[in-house]
Amino acid sequence: MFRNILNRRFYCFSGKRKLLSAPFAVLCGFGFFLAASAPAGFFCSAARAQQAEPAPPVIVQPGAPGKPSRRLSPSTTAKLLPPSQAEVEFMQGMIMHHAQAVEMTSLIPSHTENKDLRLLGARISSSQSSEINFMKRWLAARGEPASMAKQPMKDMAMSGMKNMSMSNHSMVLMPGMLTPEQMEALRKTKGAEFDHLFLTGMIQHHNGALTMVKDLFDTAGAGQDAELFDFATDVDSGQRAEIRIMQGMLEKKTSEEKQ
Repeated sequence: MFRNILNRRFYCFSGKRKLLSAPFAVLCGFGFFLAASAPAGFFCSAARAQQAEPAPPVIVQPGAPGKPSRRLSPSTTAKLLPPSQAEVEFMQGMIMHHAQAVEMTSLIPSHTENKDLRLLGARISSSQSSEINFMKRWLAARGEPASMAKQPMKDMAMSGMKNMSMSNHSMVLMPGMLTPEQMEALRKTKGAEFDHLFLTGMIQHHNGALTMVKDLFDTAGAGQDAELFDFATDVDSGQRAEIRIMQGMLEKKTSEEKQ
């Protein structure tokens, strides 16, 4: 019977309606028959295999400099390592630092028509506002306040905290931050004079942020948190790039004034 089937002409068309050979047509028919008659359990097993849970990820904790990394169990992935005091203070101080930069950029629309400065100010304001939100979330997830506890001036002098100063005995100024007098001078100027004060002030401000990052990584045991490490290195590279932009703008302005 099977031989008779092979000897007959079968017209099995593909998607392009081409005539297929008789043996292939037979195979098409038998393939359909076998698929239709296959046990339901076969397909259920295949479906279960496809829906099986993937293997748990391998979690590796990088070791400290000179120390080997170690493999962690999947149950530890949701746990946050407690931050060091230096890391908490870095984030709290950088929130304050960024907030002043955003305040400085808020003066630009009403104080200058310089298009390049307006674009730069919008970039600084957007990026640093976003980073402030990130730092607040980072601190909240670890049960830490977003603001730094204020210290009396005499306590600061005794504690030996470097790169900080006090203004009006109430506010800690992080490295590079403009004093109240510098901020007031910036508010009172407009046009070309404002452009100059803003650029020199923001370069000072950005250099202070670089100092804060350096101090963080120079502190033993600090900078181990992965999120904080990525953030701090981004701050360093981003603000170095913006410093070069602002230095170029100042050089261009000086060259134009000489002509």
